[in-house]
Amino acid sequence: MKLYDKISRGEVYFIAEMSANHAGSMENALEIIRRAAEAGADCLKIQTYTADTLTLDCDNEYFQIRTGLWKGYKRYDLYKEAYTPWEWQPRLKEECERLGMDFLSTPFDKTAVDFLENMQVEFYKIASFELVDIPLLRYTASKGKPIILSCGLATREEIQEAVDAIHAQGNDKLILLKCCSEYPADYNDMNLLTIQDMQKSFGCPVGFSDHSLGYMADVTAAALGACVIEKHFCLDRAIKNPDCEFSSEPDEYRTMVEMVKQTRQICGKVSYDRTEKEKNSAMSRRSIFAFKDIRRGEAFTEENCCIVRPANGLKPKYYDRLLTGYSKRDIKRGEPILESDL
Repeated sequence: MKLYDKISRGEVYFIAEMSANHAGSMENALEIIRRAAEAGADCLKIQTYTADTLTLDCDNEYFQIRTGLWKGYKRYDLYKEAYTPWEWQPRLKEECERLGMDFLSTPFDKTAVDFLENMQVEFYKIASFELVDIPLLRYTASKGKPIILSCGLATREEIQEAVDAIHAQGNDKLILLKCCSEYPADYNDMNLLTIQDMQKSFGCPVGFSDHSLGYMADVTAAALGACVIEKHFCLDRAIKNPDCEFSSEPDEYRTMVEMVKQTRQICGKVSYDRTEKEKNSAMSRRSIFAFKDIRRGEAFTEENCCIVRPANGLKPKYYDRLLTGYSKRDIKRGEPILESDL
């Protein structure tokens, strides 16, 4: 598993979320894995559920979606269309491993956890909407494997309850993801500064689960310290499915990975030291030089001394002190005044 190796090196770990983008085709699913690997993803994530483990097949008003991207769907029908068949999943994991990618899934109930345990998965993802399912969190955490927990919709108190539930199982292998549970997400609602507050408040590494197009949000998250970037991935948004509208195509994902890596490189570390290349520029600083010829015993004055580039002479902070003294030697115009001249 690459997850903690990359985080420990200060690198960003990239998750490509397949979700429903296979559009019901096993061949699409396998091709998504291949293209995600080519685009720089460290991990391919799927979801392990059925319509029956998520909701009820019921037609009353509670089970109708009235707003948003999936307006008009009955919940049961949406999940039935979007799910990834369980019989595919061992083959998808095998393909990920063949390509050197991690395989990750989101379980939505205990039967999914048991199924994934039988597949010998190395870690789990919990979706934002399941953050409040404390029994599911406890059961998943009891397996002793790392958990990545999305925190969309969650209040500070709800996140703390989820963190406490996982820790209570003796599992401290937890990474939180800042998430805006809009599809697609609006920049005005992302509030990515929360990433740094989450790091301080919950004592966990924090990443970002992104539902927007492009890479600006991901670059911003990386600059704020996000250690994981999760983003939906599709072959082509023209392949219609419930998730295509907010998923990145391969070239877009590849660009995002490159931009995030450059951003993390630019952010670097806290340092006040000169770089090797900066040392070559240091001579362009100012220092004190003789503006006129100065004879031995002559007073230093504003008329015969000046502060100019380059930095061969005395530092400017000594200028006032210099003006109280006399020259110990003859100094020609254009020669640096030295510390020994004080």
